[in-house]
Amino acid sequence: MNLIFVHGWGTTQTETYGGLPEALVASAGAYDLDLTIQHINLGNYVSFHDEVTLDDIARALDQALRDLSGNEQGIQPFSCITHSTGGPVVRHWVNYHYGPERLGQLPLCHLVMLAPANHGSTLAVLGKQRVGRLKAWFSGIEPGQRVLDWLSLGSKGQWKLNRDYLDYDYAGAQFYPFVLAGQGIDHQFYDFLNSYLVEPGSDGVVRVAGANMNYRYFAVEQSEELIRKTPLTYRLIEDPDQPVRLPQPVPLGVYECYSHCGTKMGIMGCIKPQSDTPQPVVDDVLRCLQVDSPQGYRERAEALTALTQAQQQGTDRYAMLIFHIHDDRGNRFAKDDFDVFLLGGRNYQPQDLPKGFFKDRQMNALTSNLVYYLNVDKMNEIQDGMFGLRIVARPSRGFSYYFAGEFRSDGASYEDIIVPNQTTYVDITLKRQVDRNVFQFDRADRPRRSFKKVKPAGEGIGS
Repeated sequence: MNLIFVHGWGTTQTETYGGLPEALVASAGAYDLDLTIQHINLGNYVSFHDEVTLDDIARALDQALRDLSGNEQGIQPFSCITHSTGGPVVRHWVNYHYGPERLGQLPLCHLVMLAPANHGSTLAVLGKQRVGRLKAWFSGIEPGQRVLDWLSLGSKGQWKLNRDYLDYDYAGAQFYPFVLAGQGIDHQFYDFLNSYLVEPGSDGVVRVAGANMNYRYFAVEQSEELIRKTPLTYRLIEDPDQPVRLPQPVPLGVYECYSHCGTKMGIMGCIKPQSDTPQPVVDDVLRCLQVDSPQGYRERAEALTALTQAQQQGTDRYAMLIFHIHDDRGNRFAKDDFDVFLLGGRNYQPQDLPKGFFKDRQMNALTSNLVYYLNVDKMNEIQDGMFGLRIVARPSRGFSYYFAGEFRSDGASYEDIIVPNQTTYVDITLKRQVDRNVFQFDRADRPRRSFKKVKPAGEGIGS
C-alpha cells in the first residue's frame, strides 16, 4: 500500500505528523495491510506566504505526486491521511483534476481526514496576526492570507467545493473518504481572549459540524404569496422536488479524547510510534484503510456512527447554518444590508425558540455569508415543532427595494434542515423590486419638464 500524509495550514516541519506513520506501520500487520515505512511519503507544502492559494497548493500536489518514484507514467493507486486543512487541499485536488465525471479514474483509494476544516474554522475570523500568535495552531509564524480567506467560515471556496461534492458517487468509483474528528479541549492552549479555543462541539480549532462531510444544501426563493402585512413579507419556498440536497454519506467518527493539535491530546500530534496504552485513532485509521468494497464502506460507517453516539452520550451536539443571501438579479447584499431571524412556534416568532439554542454568529467579511452555530439538542425543545427563517433586506423602500421573506416549516420536520454534527448551506433568493417611476415617458407635444425630483410611485413593475 502506498500512503501519503498531507499536513494542515501553517506547518513548517514534518515533525507535525508525530508518531502516526510509525504507529500505523507497527500495527498494519494485525489488519492484514501491507505497509512499510518505505511505502509512506510525508507531504510538505507552503501555506504561510500570502500569495499562495488553496488552488495553488492543490495544483502543486498533483505535480508532487507525479514526481514520486513509480509515477513516471501516471499516478499509481495510493491512500492518503490528512490533518486539518490538508483535507480540503486533497478534496480540491480531486475536484480540480477529476471531479464527479472522472471519479472512476481517480488513483486515490482511501482519504482518511483527521480533524479536517471542510467547512472552515472559527479561528480564521480572528485575522492573520492574531491567529498567527495562537499557541493552539502555530509556533512563531504568520499564516498566509489567501489560505486564511478560504478557511474563514462562509467562504466562497468552501461553498463551491461542497456544492460540487453533492454530485460525487464515492463507493461507485471505489473511492472511500472518511472523517475522524475530536471534540476534546486541551486546556494548555487556553486563551481567555479567544473562547473558540474551548468551544463545545469542537476540538478547539474545528467544529465537528465543520469537519463532517455529511452536510446539506437547502435553497429557497421568494414567492408572490403574502404571509405578513407588517412588514410586508412574502413566503420563501423550497423546490418541491428536491427541498434538501444531500451528498453521498461519508463515515464520521468523533472522539472525546482528542483535540485538534498538540503532543498531549492532538488527534495526530499525540500519537506515539509504540504505546502500551490504546491509541483509538490508529486502529480506526487502519480499519478505514482496510475497506475495499461498498459493503465494507457501509459497515465502517455503521461502526463509526456507533462510536460517535457513544462518545457524545450526555453532551450537547451542534450544527452550523451558512446563509448565502442574494437577489434574483445576481446581486449580493453587503453585511449591513440584511438581517436573519430564526423563528419558532405556531406564530413563527424569534421569542418562541428554546432558550440556550444559539451559540455563535460569524459574518464572512469577503462574502457577507452569515454563519450561525446552534445547539441542536436545545432546538429539540422547539414549540410545536415549528421552525422558520425571516430575512429582512435593505433598502425596504425607494426606487429599488426588497420585501421581507419568510420560510415556514408548516409542521415539516426542522430536523431535515438542522442536523447534529452537520453544516447546512442555506441559499436564499429574494426578488428585487423596481418602482414604476424608475422609467417613464412624456408625450413630445407637451412642455418639457425636469424629473430631478421625481418620487417613487409606491407601485412595483413586473419581473
